[in-house]
Amino acid sequence: MKPVVRSLLETDLYKFTMWQAFLHMHPGAIGEYEFKCRNTPAFPLAELKDEVERELDRLCEMMFSEEEVEYLRSLRFIKSDFADFLTLFRFQRKFVSVNTDGPHLRIRASGPIVHVMGFEIFVLYIVNELYFRRVDQAAALEEGRKRLKQKVDEFRAFDTEPKRLNPFDFFDFGVRRRFSGEWHEEVVATMARELPQYFRGTSNVYLAKKFNLVPIGTMAHEYMQAFQSFDVRLRDFQKKALEDWVQEYRGDLGTALTDVVGMDAFLRDFDLYFAKLFDGLRHDSGDPVEWGEKALAHYAKLRIDARTKRLVFSDALTVPKALDLYRHFADRVQLGFGIGTKLTNDTQFEPLNIVMKLVRCNGQPVAKLSDSPGKGMGTDDTFIAYLRQVFDQHI
Repeated sequence: MKPVVRSLLETDLYKFTMWQAFLHMHPGAIGEYEFKCRNTPAFPLAELKDEVERELDRLCEMMFSEEEVEYLRSLRFIKSDFADFLTLFRFQRKFVSVNTDGPHLRIRASGPIVHVMGFEIFVLYIVNELYFRRVDQAAALEEGRKRLKQKVDEFRAFDTEPKRLNPFDFFDFGVRRRFSGEWHEEVVATMARELPQYFRGTSNVYLAKKFNLVPIGTMAHEYMQAFQSFDVRLRDFQKKALEDWVQEYRGDLGTALTDVVGMDAFLRDFDLYFAKLFDGLRHDSGDPVEWGEKALAHYAKLRIDARTKRLVFSDALTVPKALDLYRHFADRVQLGFGIGTKLTNDTQFEPLNIVMKLVRCNGQPVAKLSDSPGKGMGTDDTFIAYLRQVFDQHI
């Protein structure tokens, strides 16, 4: 069978942007990441253990090519010392372990964050691809192409609607839960070819390079969560994380993630200073319309013209859902839509709902309090209760 991982470049852009920020500001941080499957798979994931082990062995033998590093170096926000670091970087097998617990697959990465944070995306799409290699490939691809054509047709029908103040822009956010690497590539190539007026890029850096697309991404939950363990009062961790990001990127990569401890708690910290410095916000849990209205009300309260800002939606989006959100907000604010699983793993077979999240940093528990029940992440109930109390989060 073909190896799953084709290149160390084939990961989400925000892995590189967060990686650089940690390397420069918190190079000694120690993290622990845990894999979790949130739904019930068609067969026990424990059956994949040996195959996952082999794929991780191979991953830890790979290095960035000179051409790949030069591509990263060409991105204006990637600094030369980080690119130099990547020329030497190799994943260390000792930092990642694979075990089973009955039918469950247990994967843990533990060590210096700058050495283990990169495992996440690779682990997720390794598990996904190995899992879906067991289904009828021909039938899955036939159905996938049929549904992909329906998406293109939906966009073409949308093309006939009256134009709004702001354009519709969407991007591929589907690397982690894709059906396979080859299918992911076909989907991105199809969207770039058929819908250039709407399709603006991909989070997959390897495919962005291959198809000359814009790589998309800023930060993920792990970046914000890590600050819960840093030398700052817990109540201030979001402000410290945002401030460090501003200092690292000086106005670039200006989309802030809002749901590490819930939108309401985020907005209490997102004052005029940050609201002016950041270009916009990203939604990843909770009701998207309610979230967007809260964001617009916050900008209005701060006397900021929301038409100069952008809201990015990325939570379990489908094409119809993205279009409905666009119709609701397009005349009031700039918009972007990151479509993931429903773009890269939309067949007759149910996708896995798998994550690999930071659960401890510097020996302390960290957690995510989502605005959607079931999307939270954390392993220490006492810390989670304390975090809820500090941020008045009662979900």
